[in-house]
Amino acid sequence: MTQPAVSGAVLHDWRPEEGVFWEKTGSGIARRNLLVSIPALLLAFAVWQVWSVVVAKLPLVGFKFSTNELFWLAALPGLSGATLRAFYSFMIPIIGGRKWTALTTASLLVPAIGIGFAVQDATTPYWVFLVLALLCGFGGGNFASSPWRTSAFLPEVAKGSALALNAGFGNLGVSVVQFVVPLVITTAIFGSLAGTPQIATQGSKQFDLWLQNAGFFWVPFVAASAVAAWVWMNDIASAKASFREQATIFKRKHCWIMCWLYIGTFGSFIGYSAGFPLLAKTQFPQVDALQYAFLGPLVGAISRAATGWISDKYGGGRVTLVAFVAMALGVCGVLYFLGHKSEPNAFWGFFACFIFLFFFSGVGNASTFQMIPAIFRKEMKRLMPGATEAEQVRQAEKEAAATIGFTSAIAAFGAFFIPKSYGTSISMTGAPDGALIVFLVFYLTCVLTTWWFYTRARAEIRC
Repeated sequence: MTQPAVSGAVLHDWRPEEGVFWEKTGSGIARRNLLVSIPALLLAFAVWQVWSVVVAKLPLVGFKFSTNELFWLAALPGLSGATLRAFYSFMIPIIGGRKWTALTTASLLVPAIGIGFAVQDATTPYWVFLVLALLCGFGGGNFASSPWRTSAFLPEVAKGSALALNAGFGNLGVSVVQFVVPLVITTAIFGSLAGTPQIATQGSKQFDLWLQNAGFFWVPFVAASAVAAWVWMNDIASAKASFREQATIFKRKHCWIMCWLYIGTFGSFIGYSAGFPLLAKTQFPQVDALQYAFLGPLVGAISRAATGWISDKYGGGRVTLVAFVAMALGVCGVLYFLGHKSEPNAFWGFFACFIFLFFFSGVGNASTFQMIPAIFRKEMKRLMPGATEAEQVRQAEKEAAATIGFTSAIAAFGAFFIPKSYGTSISMTGAPDGALIVFLVFYLTCVLTTWWFYTRARAEIRC
């Protein structure tokens, strides 16, 4: 006898590929879980990237950190977030999507509250900020478990668009934090509860800043989101898988190839998000770049959410190839305007090139996520020739979801390496050009890799 679709918070009978079940029962449950998971992921990205804004304000309120130390603070959340992703990517099939989402969302309270207290005292040691920057990686880790949670609820035909929406709106958290924090630190939104303002000095001007609001602002939203995940999300009994079952992906060649490509797309998006505000401040000190910084991540997040259908229609490999060619051209543009930064309006050319990079990183994020399920569906036909089609599909779904999570872990190191590369290049040569040239060469390797494995006429898997 068929078990009921829902038993408490656990879905025991889940058949999204069956049309009648999906229309009558499945789609509504899947939609609810998606709608709860999106704000949780958005908040995770916001807390992860809060340092991209805070570091640029620390010198104004009396913290005597060097430029290289500030770039370290901007980079460390990327290092810890990427490392945590390597673990988080396997946790949902072991623990369950509902429980894991509630727990990891609640963990964001630790760095948010910690930042709120630490920035109020200009004598707070640098090591405390290093620890808090590492703890912000809790937010970065959360994304790696999101693909499992999203794809497990959906039929194959809906996975590409849903993953793009989930990840796109999650990525929007980067833009939200860069837009909201500069506003909330200018006023006492919590009254006396959040403490007194700091006196900020910029040139000959002095003004009040409530820099603690950069952390405290997120606390009520994070708490509400964690409760919502616990109350309204579900676990899927059939989606359980041990680490050993998921670890099969480490034997798959295409898992490692897609890691390389996703470093180029998501690694660029999150790395540029973390490093752009401070890079713009150091290269164009005459411009208040922070007021525009949110636009880059906003464009990247929207392009990811809005272009998933293009890959579904034309093939993820083709779209990815175009994205990498465009990103290589974008870096060339950035290098050009940095070489002419003393000229009028050079900042706007520099800024426009970064917007271009953000846009195509978002397109590439969506297309690479579309590629992975398509690749594994074709791979299972070759690797499991004696299995039934249903068994092939089930194994492909498990391996694709685990691969998406793992590639997101590897790619998240871009949030560390890109801002750190800027800092290292500036400290060694006085300019960020060396780092950008490395990025350009990397994009060219991604172009060749995508063409060779996925888009040329005799590619092993065309997609």
